[in-house]
Amino acid sequence: MTTSSPSITPAVIERRSWRESITITRIGVFSILFILIGAFMVLQLPGNISGDVSTQLTFDATGTQGIPVPTLAFSMFVGLSYLGGGIFGLLPLPRFKRVKFWWLLLNGFLIIPVVLVIIAAGGRTNVTVMLQESLRVSTPIIMGAMAGLWAERSGVTNIAIEGMMLTGACFGFLAYTLLSQNNWGTGESQAIGIAFAVLAGGLIAALHAWLSITFKTNQIVSGTVINILAIGLTSYLRRDVLVNADTARGTLALLPIPGLSEIPVLGPALFNGKPIFYSMFFIVGLTHLIMYYTRWGLRTRAVGENPHAADTLGINVNRNRWINVIISGMIAGLAGAWYTLETTGSFDDQMTSGQGFIALAAMIFGNWTPFGAFGGGLLFGFSVALGQRFQFLGVPIPPQFLQMVPYLITIVVLAGLIGKATPPKADGIPYEKE
Repeated sequence: MTTSSPSITPAVIERRSWRESITITRIGVFSILFILIGAFMVLQLPGNISGDVSTQLTFDATGTQGIPVPTLAFSMFVGLSYLGGGIFGLLPLPRFKRVKFWWLLLNGFLIIPVVLVIIAAGGRTNVTVMLQESLRVSTPIIMGAMAGLWAERSGVTNIAIEGMMLTGACFGFLAYTLLSQNNWGTGESQAIGIAFAVLAGGLIAALHAWLSITFKTNQIVSGTVINILAIGLTSYLRRDVLVNADTARGTLALLPIPGLSEIPVLGPALFNGKPIFYSMFFIVGLTHLIMYYTRWGLRTRAVGENPHAADTLGINVNRNRWINVIISGMIAGLAGAWYTLETTGSFDDQMTSGQGFIALAAMIFGNWTPFGAFGGGLLFGFSVALGQRFQFLGVPIPPQFLQMVPYLITIVVLAGLIGKATPPKADGIPYEKE
């Protein structure tokens, strides 16, 4: 007895090949997006912006010196680049995949100047101030990303960065307030407040290490519990201690670096900051140096990738993870001190506003590397500064939508630009010694 195979008609073959020929790629999605944006700019802007209108891009602190940019001409150039790059990205040219990628990436960077030029059409916008504000706002994000990197490179998922930052912000400001009430000097009180913020972050990180490493609890659950604990603890301290105290405190003083702070554009943005702002650059550089050029960094990466192999080489896996998680919490605590001691001079409930989770997104964006995470944090800081600039220039957009911009950019970057991120292989997996 023979069985006949199902007949496959040419129509079925043609239908299958048609469906299989359609593939959705990130380059294709962004190509369509840029085509839509470019078409909108080319078709709509000439009827809304006169050809003789220019935008003054200023680069000095006073906002008086700069260069004029023809608003319509520059916008048309960018719009045509969007159309060209988008159409080229959709063409079936696999040999030019790298060209497609770099053209679309260039179009992505062009969003920054074209938005500034269009929203300030007929006026002026200060590029130096924009850069300075972007770096300032990104400080806790970048430091939080470094905190996450130290823990996750050793194999411990740390979603408790938010709670560690909030705890550091509260305890640092609490120490500063109580010392100031006892007639301590401002400088000494602030320095001790920063130390308490760092220690508070380290202590709550030790709790995370105790739960996730020693007792091998689910690391996501442990981090969530710590975040909730931090919200309750800091709210209690604010209500019962800080509200009744004289909390009208100053912030850390500016420390301009002589000579360097006077460099045009970059000087005011990089060398006219406060102590925690400067420490951000130091931590990024030190993290890169330790992770890739020291024995401790090599062991940390080995523990995060293959803890069993590291154990056979004599590395104490759990001790390495304990130390790295505590370092992670100390960096997060310092990031929390930025909110209270360097920026606002006060403490409010949940004042970190979920930026610990954005720090994790920046770390993933940077593929668990220090400089990559720095770029991710700077992207978020720029989006926040851009929303503030929209409000300053009176752009008729509801402020609620402007507050959504940083988070929307984070979603787009994580979902579209970087695609599948590859964490350390043992990240989030408790180690069982054989």
